[in-house]
Amino acid sequence: MARLTQTEIVNTLAESSGLKKTEVKSLFDAIAALATAEVKKNGEFTLPGFGKLVKATRKAREGRNPATGATIKIPAKTTVKFRLGKAMKDAVGGK
Repeated sequence: MARLTQTEIVNTLAESSGLKKTEVKSLFDAIAALATAEVKKNGEFTLPGFGKLVKATRKAREGRNPATGATIKIPAKTTVKFRLGKAMKDAVGGK
């Protein structure tokens, strides 16, 4: 089964909503910008019906270089995780 491309998603949503493809693309861009700003500012962004983007901090840790086996230090960093919402889990999981 092939995944939908961004173009296919935009086309499908444009057809089902009656909006122009450029309007759907602009909406996606606006949601992405809003999500980025909210995660930076508040540490999380909820997308109703899907789940939540949450800012997470990874601790510094030791790792290994796979090529040489040498121990290296991996610095701490901030990342973003997606937590799937209960409704989506139940719908996809088949409870």
